[in-house]
Amino acid sequence: MTTPLQLRTERADDGSLLLAAVGELDLSNIAEFTAAVAEMVADQPDSPMTVDLSAVEYLDSGAINVLFGHVGRIRRIVVNPILMPVLRVSGLTAVAAVVVPDG
Repeated sequence: MTTPLQLRTERADDGSLLLAAVGELDLSNIAEFTAAVAEMVADQPDSPMTVDLSAVEYLDSGAINVLFGHVGRIRRIVVNPILMPVLRVSGLTAVAAVVVPDG
């Protein structure tokens, strides 16, 4: 059974790329997330990227590995506050700009 996940990509007014995810990131849908990130990197290798996970309620180590794999290209990762403890323990917050949205 695949866990529900919606992905949306867009280009911001400043030219940066945005990948927004809604739902959960786990083994059942990690290939879709991996492909979306890889496609953005391949299509626009010089554009900074923002990954918006503010509407993601759960992510597993596979999703964290994808983020680590592209940390040099991702300018900012916006996350749901519930994800911060696991991202701190993983070390991602030490090598990437991980932020919680205001409000």
